[in-house]
Amino acid sequence: MSNVSPSGPAMAASPLTRAVLEIDEYAAGLGWDQPARLFALVDTARLRAQEPRLASQLGLGDDAASYTPIEQDKLPRGKPLDEFLGTVAWPDAVAGCAMTVERLMLPPSAEAQVPQGLSEKQLATWVAGHPDRQEVRMTVAVLRGGAREAAIRLREKDSATEVLTGPDLVPGLAEALAATFEG
Repeated sequence: MSNVSPSGPAMAASPLTRAVLEIDEYAAGLGWDQPARLFALVDTARLRAQEPRLASQLGLGDDAASYTPIEQDKLPRGKPLDEFLGTVAWPDAVAGCAMTVERLMLPPSAEAQVPQGLSEKQLATWVAGHPDRQEVRMTVAVLRGGAREAAIRLREKDSATEVLTGPDLVPGLAEALAATFEG
């Protein structure tokens, strides 16, 4: 991943928020309609100390309080995300992990319209056809110690200035990512 300009994630308060926004910016550069992507988060100072050549290749600066996202191999096609995440384990050098996922969402006002008794596939089809659906890209990160952060970007407001951030925006995905550090 490339370094981020001062007007972007570097302005965010916490190192985890900066990492989430850096991943969001990277994903935005790839465009929409992308598969889910998984990232390891490593402590940048530790990476510079243990792998100076790699850190130099990545253009990592001297910001001691930061995490470097490292994209992992592509996720297997056709395997449900929760099943895949159940197979992930991280080495001790990984301080945290993050994932980007695109989904369709409905506003709360549409919840009462959802037909009852639909299968997951039928519900996905119904949501995809709803006139008020919104495409979103969610980037969620968790650290071993429990810290969490998320960024949500709406396709219709595809701008870095319109990205919402917060620790509790996507709790289900945050829980699934945190579980990759258990056991």
